[in-house]
Amino acid sequence: MHRRFGGGRHAGRRISAALPLCLVAIVIGGCGSSSGSGSAHEAAPSAEAIERSEQTEQKKEEASELVRDREVLSAVEGKKREETGEENAKRKEAAAAARAKKRVEQAEKQVQEKEQVAEEKLKEREATATKQREAANGKKKQVKRKSTSGAGTKPTTTKTTKTTMTTTTSPKAHG
Repeated sequence: MHRRFGGGRHAGRRISAALPLCLVAIVIGGCGSSSGSGSAHEAAPSAEAIERSEQTEQKKEEASELVRDREVLSAVEGKKREETGEENAKRKEAAAAARAKKRVEQAEKQVQEKEQVAEEKLKEREATATKQREAANGKKKQVKRKSTSGAGTKPTTTKTTKTTMTTTTSPKAHG
């Protein structure tokens, strides 16, 4: 059982050493309270207690103000972050729209350039075709001029005829 209270044989020595000190403190405390200056001594602690309680209340109020200020500050910062986010979103959206518009314009420009190149090629083909026709017509005219400029003779034309062989068969042979 003595192990439960601090264990072992040294516990009694500790209590016996502390006992006289406690008795001295009680005697001194009792003598001080019986003196006439006790009521003034009791008034001072109550003033100190009031002052301490006021300081405690003031600290509590300051702490609650700090809490309110932090809440207001966090609300303001939250609104600011939200507004900044909205502005960033608007900027990104505008930039995306501008990029899309630029892509469309580039595509239209490429289409126009391709159409223009195709038209130029078509015009070139038509021009070469007309030149070739004119050249062919010019050669025909030169041939006619040469033939008419000869010693008054008529131009001669040669005809080639094909001889075809026709064979007849009797209906009895196929019959």
